Amino acid sequence: MKISLYQRLALTLCATFMIMASLLVAWSNDLVQQSKYQAEQKLHVNLAEHLAHDNPLLQDGVYDKAALENLFHTLMLLGPSFEFYFLDAQGNILTYSADPNKIKRKSVSLLPLKKLIDKPQQVPVFGDDPRDIDNKKIFSASPVYQGDLLQGYLYIIIGGEIYDSIFSQVQADKDLQKYGAFIVAGLFLFLLVLLAVFRYFTRPVRELAQQMQALKAVKFDQNKVQLKQWGSESSQNIDSNEVNFLGATFNDMVVQINQQFSLLTENDRIRRELLAHLSHDLRTPLATMQGYIELLAIKGDDLSRDEKQDYLATVQRNVSQLKRLIDQIFELAHLENGQVTVNLETFPIGELLHDILAKFTLKAAEKNIALSLQPQPCQFIVYSDIAKLERIMTNLLENAIRHTDNGGNIVMTVTQLSTQVKVSVTDNGSGISKEDIAYIFDARYRASNAIEDNSQHAGLGLAISQKLSQVIHSELMVKSELGNGSSFSLSIPMLP
Repeated sequence: MKISLYQRLALTLCATFMIMASLLVAWSNDLVQQSKYQAEQKLHVNLAEHLAHDNPLLQDGVYDKAALENLFHTLMLLGPSFEFYFLDAQGNILTYSADPNKIKRKSVSLLPLKKLIDKPQQVPVFGDDPRDIDNKKIFSASPVYQGDLLQGYLYIIIGGEIYDSIFSQVQADKDLQKYGAFIVAGLFLFLLVLLAVFRYFTRPVRELAQQMQALKAVKFDQNKVQLKQWGSESSQNIDSNEVNFLGATFNDMVVQINQQFSLLTENDRIRRELLAHLSHDLRTPLATMQGYIELLAIKGDDLSRDEKQDYLATVQRNVSQLKRLIDQIFELAHLENGQVTVNLETFPIGELLHDILAKFTLKAAEKNIALSLQPQPCQFIVYSDIAKLERIMTNLLENAIRHTDNGGNIVMTVTQLSTQVKVSVTDNGSGISKEDIAYIFDARYRASNAIEDNSQHAGLGLAISQKLSQVIHSELMVKSELGNGSSFSLSIPMLP
């Protein structure tokens, strides 16, 4: 059987309460009884001594048994709560005031009597009850002498049989029973209040557990469960309300997990699309190479030397395109996995940019595109990874040439900021639409104005450039307008 936290706490509280109440009642009764015994014995501790010295039958140590019995009987009528016994020097009972049929002992132990006589302040002291073999009661005792000779002891039981009978009747009184019932009812009401308080404080824990169970049933899909708001922000502090803090933290965790699930789902979709695109890009050059190689194998003897050279050149171009695509795939995978080493060094940015422009001079001339660097005397010294920065700028410039029409202009601009140098690649080409600009850094994303040409590019350049900029602790920015060109910029730290 499964029970909730509140039920476990309630059962534990009830059991603890009953045990504590029982112990408290037992301890209270024992304390009251001990106090009563102590008070009564202390009050009557000298009773036997006074009777022994004041009574003529005992003060000289010579006694008349019949007269002594009558005396005990008279004293018992005056004090019904006392029982009187006369003992010899060995503790044997010689004379008593009780009914002979009710006397169970013939002698009593003298050790308690001597202890009380020697140290009367150390009460209560319990002696043997002549009416009961096992029972003991408080008493008053005094030695009886004849001259210097000990004749015996006067032994007075305090709270005799008559007293016990009357006390039992008083305990059975209805008023006392009502009083006891009232105490029990009060204790029960107090227990109910404690249970209600426990329920109040455990209710948020139960609600949190129910919320967790509901989320588990829908596989932690936040959209299918209404999350409880756990108090105000001030009550979500661990020092003010631990349960609210736990609930708010759980809600934050659920939101974070759902965001991560969504991100993983989106990344999985992007990877599937990327794999589909890359499969097509890999298949195209492979199919072309396969076709030309089969043609050379089947009709090799019938082809002229020039035809063979042309076919082999086509195969070689497709091999280069395939190699470049595979290299870019591996490069992007290494960047995404963080398997990149950064080698920071100081170098003049102007020299690097001139070298990059020189690499694309012929390619730009084919489309009559003007390349320029501003300002011309570029003397800025930067602190970065020169190889990765060259890779970024090469991708940006290659992308700008591809999307700039014949007779266009591409300008590389270097601007000094406070502690950085901003390098921009600006063209007056086709530009990018507002809908596409947010996705251009995604791998294999093709904008609506993408140019279909015969150049050897795999569509991963901007994605690689963005990853490389993050590796060198920078950020690749873009500004563009459809039909009015684009401007890609990168901020590089200057020499510290």
